[in-house]
Amino acid sequence: MEASAIRLDVAAAADAVALHARPSADYAQREQRARALLRQAHAEFGDALVQASSLGVEDMVLTDLLVSEGLPVPVAMLDTGMLHVQTLALLERAQRHYARPFEVWRPDADAVAAFVAREGDTPMYRSVELRHACCALRKLEPLARMLHGRQAWIVGLRHEQSAQRGALQARALDADGRTKFSPLLDWTLGDVWHYVALNAVPYNPLHDQHYPSIGCAPCTRAVAVGEDQRAGRWWWENDGAKECGLHVAPAAVSPRSNASTGDHA
Repeated sequence: MEASAIRLDVAAAADAVALHARPSADYAQREQRARALLRQAHAEFGDALVQASSLGVEDMVLTDLLVSEGLPVPVAMLDTGMLHVQTLALLERAQRHYARPFEVWRPDADAVAAFVAREGDTPMYRSVELRHACCALRKLEPLARMLHGRQAWIVGLRHEQSAQRGALQARALDADGRTKFSPLLDWTLGDVWHYVALNAVPYNPLHDQHYPSIGCAPCTRAVAVGEDQRAGRWWWENDGAKECGLHVAPAAVSPRSNASTGDHA
């Protein structure tokens, strides 16, 4: 079930900026709403706020927005031990570009070793249950440590990414009652890449190879023309809910000052 074994009707690798950078008619307003929500999040939560980044293009845009707004919000990412080499290279490049260290959270090494000894290197292909167990070990447990003691987090979710994310709110409560901000929720893919083009945002070269969503290497492939943006994640599963558990359905909350943030997501 290796990704390389899947034949896809995709074009040759192309510059993702040239391919996707098409701003929506109200892009300027969407950018201003995103900036306002980030400012509000920092004003309200201060040191108890973190950006959780996968280093995907949406998360890189959010980091760039935070830096351009002068907001000292830490950027934290999960190194699952199974990331693409391109993702790890981007981590180093992004830290140099923004002249700030990113937090890197890793799974418990002993727990990973025991799991691999018991189930092998790629148990995710054998059952949904084993895939969920792998995600819980490599993502959910270190995420819990990343968020411990913090009251709010910023993520790069967008309505367009999947049907499951279409009903999300820009400000919501996660399963543990923390406030979760999604400033790019109403952005289109064209908006995201337009921002990248305007601001020379560093991004993962896998995006140039038709990887719109990038996770662990065994669980991510390129997508074919016309496929859903998350079709390349856990493509061998057919339950339709392409999630690992990081973003379970939260409870929506009303922003305290909706008029001031301009948040209409």
